[in-house]
Amino acid sequence: MTKMKTVYLGGLRNEVEHLQSGTKIVTDAPLDNHGKGESFSPTDLFASSLGCCMLTIMGISAENYGFNIDGTTIETEKIMGTNPRRVVELKLDIHFPQGSNYTDQQKRLIEAAARTCPVANSLNPEIKKTITFNY
Repeated sequence: MTKMKTVYLGGLRNEVEHLQSGTKIVTDAPLDNHGKGESFSPTDLFASSLGCCMLTIMGISAENYGFNIDGTTIETEKIMGTNPRRVVELKLDIHFPQGSNYTDQQKRLIEAAARTCPVANSLNPEIKKTITFNY
């Protein structure tokens, strides 16, 4: 069980503390929703959490099978809808380091891990996930 504490700072900002580590994150409302856009918005964190989770589970799978994905990056694009305002699509472009030569089996392991991470499994099925693997 993990606990976080969130404090509303005013001005459409929040501070979230991960209680076990003391690490803090500040969120700000986006420009298109009355905010200053000076930090991650709550929906930015939501979208980013998918990429973080994918990389973590891909890394675990790679370690378990004796290879690594060090240096892999994910560019995430969040697309918002209206009525109600919500995330309708997440586009993730996964880029592996230049010169990485994964076998077909390793690629299958990587892709299965990415698609079945806990965040992906927790998302509303109505949210479209477009995932591109760039080897």
